[in-house]
Amino acid sequence: MEPAEYALMDAAEDHRWWYRALHRRLADALTGVGGSVLDAGCGTGGLLGRLGVERPDLRAVGVEWSAAAAARAAAKSGAPVVRGSVNALPFGDATFDAAIAADLLCHGAVDPPLALAELRRVLRPGGRLVVNMPAYTWLLSVHDRLVHNVRRCTARQLAAMLRDAGFIRVRPGYWNGLLLPLMVAQRKLVARHAEASDVAPFPPWLDAILHAMTEIERRLPCRLPAGGSVLATAERP
Repeated sequence: MEPAEYALMDAAEDHRWWYRALHRRLADALTGVGGSVLDAGCGTGGLLGRLGVERPDLRAVGVEWSAAAAARAAAKSGAPVVRGSVNALPFGDATFDAAIAADLLCHGAVDPPLALAELRRVLRPGGRLVVNMPAYTWLLSVHDRLVHNVRRCTARQLAAMLRDAGFIRVRPGYWNGLLLPLMVAQRKLVARHAEASDVAPFPPWLDAILHAMTEIERRLPCRLPAGGSVLATAERP
């Protein structure tokens, strides 16, 4: 990403509604998992820090390409963070019980088939992979360009990507559906010609409302048929 985007992420990811909602869903997806978990492309360490508080039973490890972000992630979370590429992970075969790739496969520097092969390699048999991706190619925006995202996908496309990589028990689904109309309006109408990141400060009252909407959706008995993001779990055979 652009260096300024790492700075924005570092300042926002512990309290901004979007990051809290994402981290909650990623933690939910690890229910029932024990042992070690890899946060692939851990950025500035927000998820690692959250897992350290909510899942101290897990041995969380991060890997991050940016040296500055990796150092910040280690300092923020207290977890070990290795500098490296998801296209060639610096870990041995069958090292982890779970791995997370949160908004990583969308990145321009990532080769999805190669990265998924590497994630499959470092997972133990039966290990769980959790992937989050931004949804819908037609929602590509200025923000995607600033964070070097070059791909968004549907739930069906993400499922096919994971199955092609040899994963089984693939379960994809959308989230952030209640706020999808606002997201479309913001990206396609309000900020269509802007040059600013989506990681912008919100008034506390608005941040609270947006987060509450994501929590309402999380408690629904079924997933919505559309959303701004798609999250999938899968297993290594």
